[in-house]
Amino acid sequence: MLPIERVSAWYCALTSVLMVVMMPRLADPVEMLLTRVEWLALTAAVIALSYYLTHSPRTKDFQCTIFNSQLSTLNSQLFIRVLAQMAWLPRWYPDTYEFNRTLPNLDHLFAAYEQSLFGCQPSIEFSQALPGALWSEAFNLGYFSYFPMIAVLVITIFILESRNPSTLNRPPWGTTGGPSTINPQLSTFNTVAAIIQTAFYLYYLIYIFVPVTGPQFYFQAVGIDEILQGHFPALGTYFSSHTEMLPAPGWTDGLFNHLVAMAHEAGERPTAAFPSSHIGISTIVMMLAYRHATRILPYLLPLWGLLCCATVYIQAHYVIDAIAGLLTAPLALYLSTLLSRKL
Repeated sequence: MLPIERVSAWYCALTSVLMVVMMPRLADPVEMLLTRVEWLALTAAVIALSYYLTHSPRTKDFQCTIFNSQLSTLNSQLFIRVLAQMAWLPRWYPDTYEFNRTLPNLDHLFAAYEQSLFGCQPSIEFSQALPGALWSEAFNLGYFSYFPMIAVLVITIFILESRNPSTLNRPPWGTTGGPSTINPQLSTFNTVAAIIQTAFYLYYLIYIFVPVTGPQFYFQAVGIDEILQGHFPALGTYFSSHTEMLPAPGWTDGLFNHLVAMAHEAGERPTAAFPSSHIGISTIVMMLAYRHATRILPYLLPLWGLLCCATVYIQAHYVIDAIAGLLTAPLALYLSTLLSRKL
């Protein structure tokens, strides 16, 4: 198994044990079990296909060219296996909601602390201060760029390493190893992908036990008028059966506003507010880009800045969540590097 597959297997195992412990309180354990069965089937299928194509006499000497890079069958199959695991992240995300919806919601504490810290609710003030089309589209562009930024980094490293493994001779923090021609499974591409995947899982584990939904859900449940008057009631397990969100702020006719709204409708849940994984993961992406793919950093940095602002602007997070995402990123990078290396 690749490092990213081992990390995913451990996350699947840990959350499966947690499922057993919390089974009487879970609202939809069958769907959660189905997610794990589907993941096992997908992982087994891509590993089996990779093994067959790599060892088959008809394909083992096959070479293809992409972006002026010569890709062997082995590297091509490794890329597909990594892509399969990263593409499964949107399926793991709603899983955190199934766990934390059984716990008392904590938004009233975060909103009250935000009010005492800033004297207002910045997520409301921010979007009302900059309602124009230009600002709205810019921030929504940044927020929508979250997964594309990850994809750009991983694909760029894969292409650069395929062209010349020696160009990526700087191993990730805390790791050692030679060029990918010695062991493709320990290439920079596979290692970086495993680090990012592990960081996601670390944040997901936090979300399971820290049920904070963010302003877009909590303010909708309480009512904006009550929030502006400084009333922050505890809602208990209200979000176990309510998933209504505030209308999107800013220019609602914009392309990226619509794209973000469509993404929320497809997979957003009242979960995963503290700390902001959007900021945490994107900051890790910036750090990895600085170390392994400096040439794309000038293109990613403006999107990263817009994304950090957008988390508060679109009312997905409190400012506290954003600060926590930024502060936890270096620690998450270190732990992810350590864990993915050991696993």
